[in-house]
Amino acid sequence: MPRYIAFLRAVNVGGRIVKMDELRREFAALGFANVETFIASGNVIFETKAADTEKLAQKIETHLAQWLGYAVETMIRSVAELEAVANYQPFSAADIAAAQAFHVVFLATVPPADTPEKLQAVSTPVDDFHLHGRELYWLCRAKFNESQVKPAQLDKALSKVPGTARSITTVKKLVAKYGGK
Repeated sequence: MPRYIAFLRAVNVGGRIVKMDELRREFAALGFANVETFIASGNVIFETKAADTEKLAQKIETHLAQWLGYAVETMIRSVAELEAVANYQPFSAADIAAAQAFHVVFLATVPPADTPEKLQAVSTPVDDFHLHGRELYWLCRAKFNESQVKPAQLDKALSKVPGTARSITTVKKLVAKYGGK
């Protein structure tokens, strides 16, 4: 049975606390098998025979909205897609080594064709971006909370395509634990 990772936006931030055991139970109630969570930031690993990740995301979003009482945007990737994300090199090794933070923003869909130009316009000496399909790679030369890019600027540059960020360290740990199986 195929394995997927659901990246949930805004879980356990901003006062929206979700217990991981309850989240696993809710995913199991949707009929998913072998449900696990990975750290408490909204990473849910599960198996299902379903192959349409867009429909899976909609099913999860509808269920979580009913359960929690607020919208939880959901981005789904297969294990193979996640491995490709972890192995992609959007910046030079020297730039990555010098950075204080390196994140991947998992997007719900591929943003419009003019998005790279919009991202270039919000790039700063501290923040650099690289768009590749449904992933936005964000290199920050300062601590992530010291980024000069405001969430509203990034949201506008992405044409309001929903997304959620994870550190590259988290992405690589997920691949190490669940990849190649």
